[in-house]
Amino acid sequence: MNALKKASNATNAFAKSWANFVIKFKWPVLLITMLLALGLGSQGNMEFDGDYHVFFSKSNPELEAFDALQEKYTKDDNVVLVLSPSNGNVFTKNNLSAIEALTKEAWNTPYSSRVDAITNYQYTRAVGDDLYVDDLSYESSLKTDDDIKKIRQIALKEPLLVNRIINEAGSVTAINITVKLPGVDINEIPGEVTPFVRNMISNFETKHPKIKIHSSGLIPMNTAFFEASMKDLMLTMIMLVIVVITTLILTRNFVSTFATLIVVLFSIISAIGFVGIMGIKLTPPSAVFPTMILTLAVADSIHILVTMLQKMRKEGLNKIDALKEAMRLNFMPVFITSLTTIIGFLTMNFGDVPPFWDLGNITAFGMLMAFLFSTTTLPALMAILPVKSKVKKASDTPIKSSLYTVFGNFVVKQPVRLTIISVLVISGLTYLASKNTFNDEFVNYFDKTVDFRNSTDYISENLTGIYNIEYSVGSGESGGINNPEYLKNLNAFENWLKKQPEVIHVNAFSEIARRVNRSMHGDDTNFYRVPENRDEAAQYLLLYELSLPFGLDLNNQINVDKSETRVTVTTENISSAEMIAFSKRGENWLKNNTPEAMHAIGVSPTLMFSKLGFRQADSMLNGNIVALILISLVLMLALRSFKLGLLSIIPNVTPVLVGFGIWALYKGQINTGMVVVFGMTLGIIVDDTVHFMSKFLRAKRELGYNSKQAVVYAFETVGKALVTTTVVLLAGFTVLSTSSFALNSYMARITLIIIIAALVIDFILLPSLLILTSKKEDKIISNEKVAQVAFDK
Repeated sequence: MNALKKASNATNAFAKSWANFVIKFKWPVLLITMLLALGLGSQGNMEFDGDYHVFFSKSNPELEAFDALQEKYTKDDNVVLVLSPSNGNVFTKNNLSAIEALTKEAWNTPYSSRVDAITNYQYTRAVGDDLYVDDLSYESSLKTDDDIKKIRQIALKEPLLVNRIINEAGSVTAINITVKLPGVDINEIPGEVTPFVRNMISNFETKHPKIKIHSSGLIPMNTAFFEASMKDLMLTMIMLVIVVITTLILTRNFVSTFATLIVVLFSIISAIGFVGIMGIKLTPPSAVFPTMILTLAVADSIHILVTMLQKMRKEGLNKIDALKEAMRLNFMPVFITSLTTIIGFLTMNFGDVPPFWDLGNITAFGMLMAFLFSTTTLPALMAILPVKSKVKKASDTPIKSSLYTVFGNFVVKQPVRLTIISVLVISGLTYLASKNTFNDEFVNYFDKTVDFRNSTDYISENLTGIYNIEYSVGSGESGGINNPEYLKNLNAFENWLKKQPEVIHVNAFSEIARRVNRSMHGDDTNFYRVPENRDEAAQYLLLYELSLPFGLDLNNQINVDKSETRVTVTTENISSAEMIAFSKRGENWLKNNTPEAMHAIGVSPTLMFSKLGFRQADSMLNGNIVALILISLVLMLALRSFKLGLLSIIPNVTPVLVGFGIWALYKGQINTGMVVVFGMTLGIIVDDTVHFMSKFLRAKRELGYNSKQAVVYAFETVGKALVTTTVVLLAGFTVLSTSSFALNSYMARITLIIIIAALVIDFILLPSLLILTSKKEDKIISNEKVAQVAFDK
């Protein structure tokens, strides 16, 4: 007990000395901290990176496999323009002419390397012994009705067109622009490609008002990521207004509100400087750091200010004495909560998604600076500025018990009942939490206010799927793709893929081999099969390639030495788990039915995103364990109690379980952004636990209260501050939950649930457990008091 008193006295002495120093040198402290914030801010340089590659670490095996595939063939960065004529018929003279004109204009897209459309589809036909390869529809304005009818018949029978470039009804068609980005400047997409495409679409729709265009593809997806970053950054301004209003309402003091605003602004400015110094490029997840810091930094200031104002209003202390006492009571709890929050955010580095590393590191630095400013700038400002507070006089009407006192008395009367009810509710919600399923479809990263999401949904419903998997199927030898055995196996793989229920379209070299073989035999349908002679297959391929125009060659399907070909499978919008399972089925089919040289793994951005969440969950498991252990150790040391340190794990972990249980009822699906929630919120919700337990212990150790009296004291002294900080946190994460980017909005929504659960648990379960686990100590205290009374007599 003496050791605890000594430690407590040492902590109080340091807090007093710190407060005295800051208040005595208030002007120099204010000037130095201002220069520090502005100095860091001057290094700020916020650049945005919308490339989807940023979501994957350099060691990510799916990314490595996909990059390897793109090195063999041409890159897949593309823009898909889907044209929907109002008359529901692509095959009219006017519509084909418009498509032909837009296809020609699309070649002017910056960095474009290929444009595929129905009009420039390379149609093969035989005239005697000669092979002709021509655009399916050129000079469309000169075509007769019979010509157009024939074009329609050809197009709707071509496997490479149907459900890829044209739908089965012939009512919707696509133009696919392949873009080969140099990768030198991050503005290549948002500054060059996207503006050109949008302007091209606008001009086309003005000229052809009866044709509507929807755009999708990897370039529009990157643009959507970039614009989501910019939009979410603007949420900070909304949050800033809300924090000012909320703080003013809850503290009822303009000076306190102003001081809080200065602290959060200094913290955000410092974090912006950290971004510039570290060379971090912002992405949708990391761009929300100002809102995060703003929301969390307020909590530090609120605890100090609420205590100060309470001391002035209820106890009649002058401003300086109230400020010193507020610093003494809150310095250590604020330090502990800042430290645990920093630990929680730093655990994001254990994950496999670099943007969340950045979010964790930036926010952790911001919280470090928030602690510094809230213990220096804040008290310095409060010491300088005039603070008025109405003191309640003893002659006033007898003070009614506060709501927090009433609630505290309600809890202490029935700790056993409240514990049993809490355990039953938490157990039920924990069971529900296990029913959440993981689904990480990248299209659903955006809500329906985003054009990319709406256009992609339209394309999926009316033309083709936007999810795909690719296999680079090798032959084991240079020129081996002309081997009849290879072609037969490739053909069999193509046929197997087409029979799978998820598949919408398959693009494989075996289809070209069949088509050319048929054309070289006078378009006889009996020869619509892969060639059976290697030399013959090689000659046909050479003749076909020589007939193709510039930009429409087979480099996107065949590697340089003709030893491998690319099979692209377009699927329906299926879940992450289904996508992974389908890819594995394809890999297993190749293993079981083809030579070893033909074995291939499935790769694609779709598959990368599907596996990303599972990989993130696996890697974050270690981070969450580390966070839990570190935070528990911090609390044990800070509270100077092994028992209470262990006990604190319950109110710190159960809100997360409750949150995911309620989420199972709300959505039932979680994404990559929600995987980091455990570590992130663990650091945040410790705030309530630490402040409540610190006041509980102060009542027992300094005032000699028993556990029930200490619980009521904790409610009276810190209850309002906990509710106030919770309201501010709810306001911040509510703003963030409106983000159009699902990784951020879902993360914010479940955090809202967890924060509410944390307050409820800290107001009901935590005090009940403190009472139940302190019965032995209460008995000792009671006996000591009885003995003291007897001695006095």
